Amino acid sequence: MMNALMNLLANVPSSLPEELFETLVSAPAVRIERIVSHGHASPPGFWYDQPQAEWVLVLRGSARLRLADPEETIELHTGNALNIAPHRRHRVEWTTSEEPTVWLAVHYGESVA
Repeated sequence: MMNALMNLLANVPSSLPEELFETLVSAPAVRIERIVSHGHASPPGFWYDQPQAEWVLVLRGSARLRLADPEETIELHTGNALNIAPHRRHRVEWTTSEEPTVWLAVHYGESVA
């Protein structure tokens, strides 16, 4: 793996037809992504259900997540982070449309490749 300087807030598109997922680092037990949302939400009825844990940090913007089992709604703003346990179903209820929401997502645990 080469060392490479990154600025996670650089080259953020101002409008997107779909959320942008970029893998920054990947190894057998970890994947780190930059996600850019701009007024996006999970499709109706769709839930993420992942075999690995996911730690998310909002670098810029705002979002609301809904988690299941038990039901919980969490608003995230710039600087807020959340750890989501494996197989904890979750969905994005909304992301702000006023500016892009930039996430750092770390998937870890069971193989994430």
